[in-house]
Amino acid sequence: MTTMKLSDLAKTIRSKNAGTDKITFDVIFREAAAYEQVKRSRALTRQSVSQLLKINPNRITDFVEYDPAYAIKFTILRDRPSGSAGDGDIFGAQQYAPLLDVEIELDN
Repeated sequence: MTTMKLSDLAKTIRSKNAGTDKITFDVIFREAAAYEQVKRSRALTRQSVSQLLKINPNRITDFVEYDPAYAIKFTILRDRPSGSAGDGDIFGAQQYAPLLDVEIELDN
């Protein structure tokens, strides 16, 4: 079995605020082949993302495979509002790191 890290296949992996109570994640690919490979691998699903981020799957409000942009996008509910006491990432920009090392099984 051959694998590659998601960070080696994707052009962009990022997270950011989606209002005060949500964080949205974008995984965007340059070409259709890499995007389709990741979709086929099923490495990014609601279930796998909830396990990876160590959150209840009910916190994922949206999960979209958006073919026209070669993108996988999902949004999670925050534990607490952005900027409130105890919030360690006011902009939601540091939450994507666990996605970088996700192993994608490649077709042979």
